[in-house]
Amino acid sequence: MREDVEALDIRDVTANWVNAIVLQAQIDDRIKALADLAHTPLFFGRLDYLHAPGAELAEGAEGEQFYIGRRHVHDADGDPMVIDWRAPVSQPFYRASKTDPQDVSLRRRFGYTGGELTAYEDEHLSDPAEAAAVSKLLQQEIERPRVGPMRDIVATIQPEQDEIVRSGLSGSVCVQGGPGTGKTAVGLHRVAYLLYAHRDRLARTGTLVIGPNRSFLHYIEQVLPALGELEVKQATVDDLVARPSLEVRGTDAAETAVVKGDARMAEVLSRAVRSHVTRPTEPLMVVRGSRRWRVPAYELEEMVEELQKRDIRYGAAREALPQRIAHAVLVRMEQAGEAPDDRVQDAVARNAAVKAVVKEVWPAVEPAKLVLRLLSDPEFLALHAADVLTEDEQKLLLWPKPFRSVKSAKWSAADLVLIDEATDLVERTHSLGHVVLDEAQDLSPMQYRAVGRRCTTGSATVLGDLAQGTTPWATRSWDEALTHLGKPQAVLEELTAGFRVPREVIAYASRLLPSISPGLAPVSSVRETPGSLRIEETADLTAAVLAACRDSLVHEGSIGLIAADARIPALAEALAAAGLPYLSPGEETTAESRLTLVPASLAKGLEYDYVVLDEPAAIVDGEPDERTGLRRLYVCLTRAVSGLSVLHAAALPEPLLP
Repeated sequence: MREDVEALDIRDVTANWVNAIVLQAQIDDRIKALADLAHTPLFFGRLDYLHAPGAELAEGAEGEQFYIGRRHVHDADGDPMVIDWRAPVSQPFYRASKTDPQDVSLRRRFGYTGGELTAYEDEHLSDPAEAAAVSKLLQQEIERPRVGPMRDIVATIQPEQDEIVRSGLSGSVCVQGGPGTGKTAVGLHRVAYLLYAHRDRLARTGTLVIGPNRSFLHYIEQVLPALGELEVKQATVDDLVARPSLEVRGTDAAETAVVKGDARMAEVLSRAVRSHVTRPTEPLMVVRGSRRWRVPAYELEEMVEELQKRDIRYGAAREALPQRIAHAVLVRMEQAGEAPDDRVQDAVARNAAVKAVVKEVWPAVEPAKLVLRLLSDPEFLALHAADVLTEDEQKLLLWPKPFRSVKSAKWSAADLVLIDEATDLVERTHSLGHVVLDEAQDLSPMQYRAVGRRCTTGSATVLGDLAQGTTPWATRSWDEALTHLGKPQAVLEELTAGFRVPREVIAYASRLLPSISPGLAPVSSVRETPGSLRIEETADLTAAVLAACRDSLVHEGSIGLIAADARIPALAEALAAAGLPYLSPGEETTAESRLTLVPASLAKGLEYDYVVLDEPAAIVDGEPDERTGLRRLYVCLTRAVSGLSVLHAAALPEPLLP
């Protein structure tokens, strides 16, 4: 298929050089999408239907057989050999069961090792004599060692996951899922499905995946390309609100960041922007040739009031005002017997006197300068935060020493979110067709608003776990988060079946749930792995950690050494002295280099075959408060796929004790 595309000759089918460039770019993209992946088989399953799909279910009618794969594959005559996993005919591969065979007589799963077919497994779904059984190949695929970036799960999607993946484009979905339930994979595969089902629409409007940090995005970046989808962009929330001329050089205390991230700041900013509008006090005189046209102050005031009442952006209203004034002048011209056209109206709108009135009555607003003034000028802040923020909250917002200019200011990440909000009040933010927001529980209300602006006319897939909220402003409920996002009608789905974390490990980590997220259902792991959890108290912590790393490296797969951020420099030095090479989060693991040293603050969303966890108490103590510290610990305890070793010299946090 790739060679056929490479052999295309477009010289005689393009009308001009522009068409040729566009068509060649599309051909290049198609060639990239058809690239061979050495260890990724083209098909992983087969469905034998009792009757051809769509045909009458008459007795004696012939069935049909389909191979299911990551993408559509056809032969030299164009006949399908492998059906895309997203096609409707493939759906029973994920949802058919003994109780609901969906006209499937046989489902076959294929097992691979390094891209080589090594096994297959059959289920006769329509045979009542055959008992339902857990798929061993499915179990092996889930437990396969993890080296390199995150991989797709098209061969192992479960029925409850498939329902979310195939939900429609028009509605937004929020997925609450505990560790190991596959919520990130579900979100990425939903993007792949939507691009398959609504390719033309999403090609025009765009698709975006938002992750918590660069390490996480690097970890997931190969999933969609492996499924043939190359056009999906990835970003962090900080990337969304970044401004080329503004550099983040400052940090906020936790209590200040909480206030800056509060949804009430949107009202403060709105008031501050609108405060720039003033009432006209003088009439306008427009001179054209030998004639003068007068627009009285009361009429100008009516125009301003009418624009203020309309729900349009500040900048759009400012652009509309000179046209309104020009229209009033044209009415007077027509009453005087003249016949002005649109060109005359545009010329009047550009008249110096009209421009001067607009500049005085509806001046331009620069969002960064506005936020600078709010954070620097106590009187300006007090005026617009009255009855919205308390005096103590206003004091938290004000810089101890005001900065003179936008460029000299030490902006924090939260400040750029405020600037983004102010920018949207002036000029509408471009909306995409679909946005996936992962690890959403850590966003502030103002960050939710920033993401929501990017999908006002599109839909969203929101992924997260309330128990893993590790910021002081972490969301308390999905209803609240979805309201700030602008998607209050989103469907809430919950994934409670765990596939990644062994039962023994998730049960140990779940001891923290009553303290960090009361009422949240614990994950029920489908994998029982005896010996997967080891807890050891030691006098020489660093030596014990090094020994545990060596023991873990005996096994196949990736190893993550997770520790409190403050412990990372000492552990890095110890690993180097012991001759144990290690990677940083985001660097790709290979067969030769499988150990990653992970600060607790960056562990979220990552997974390793074996995890060595250093000093749980230090992880808790590294956060501003105990609840946030226990949530951070919960995240760190649930990164393991095959085994977890918890090593401590200090006493374990009380909720972990039996």
